Amino acid sequence: MTAAAQDPIDITRAYYDSADADNFYFHIWGGEDIHVGIYEDGETDIARASRKSIERMASRLPHLGEQTRVLDLGAGFGGAARYLARTAGCHVTALNFSATENARSRALCEAAGLSARITIVEGSFEDIPAPAESFDVVWSQDALLHSGKKQTVVREAARVLRPGGDFIFTDPMESGKSERKDLQPVLDRIHLSSLGSFQTYAEAADAVGLCVLDLIDLTPNLVQHYALVRSELILKRNTLSGLVSESFIDRMLIGLDHWVRAGKRGSLAWGILHFRRT
Repeated sequence: MTAAAQDPIDITRAYYDSADADNFYFHIWGGEDIHVGIYEDGETDIARASRKSIERMASRLPHLGEQTRVLDLGAGFGGAARYLARTAGCHVTALNFSATENARSRALCEAAGLSARITIVEGSFEDIPAPAESFDVVWSQDALLHSGKKQTVVREAARVLRPGGDFIFTDPMESGKSERKDLQPVLDRIHLSSLGSFQTYAEAADAVGLCVLDLIDLTPNLVQHYALVRSELILKRNTLSGLVSESFIDRMLIGLDHWVRAGKRGSLAWGILHFRRT
């Protein structure tokens, strides 16, 4: 089977399981958190901006507490899971398809003394390994873009939510304001034919009984984040010797440039999407 015919999830899993990707995201992208940050008040630190994204999302869920069951889709290194467990006492299931990321996440959870409140599960958010109505909150940060079956993911999120439960996530999306050719380099990078959008996610949510609570457009942060990650990679390239291959770094710099260019052309969108099961 050729790479072009492979499922995007399988391609992405192999990518994140690689030592190159693991070390790049841990040492450059923000450490515990692998997602877009919020850059306010002149913020220029990737890790702090990434944590602000988590804090902004959590602030929309005032009911979080020790009885809250959270499912984090595409949990990466588990930064959000640890934040929710530590600050609110939530029980978090961190669902992620990368064995390499899950191993690092387990080590970080153990070091933080949070293993009792966080369960790390290897699996796909296209087929969530959990019974219906298992969670009070389904959470995700910049992971759903990797699925070519986004309606399936939204349907799965709704299935495992209890009535009244919240589905809250961020995702790099299409803006719908530019031609396909302007977005194509980004799509080629992630082996997909399209991204989601505020509209398509809202329509998918409505189709499975989720009501829209808010669609918060924070798009300028996406361009700033990718540009800053690119600058950080150039600055720290020499420190990655022996951890990340030169060929991976070269490809990453090209890929980050595609994201920045597409963002500056107005082809991309990013923000917080908040739905509730009725």
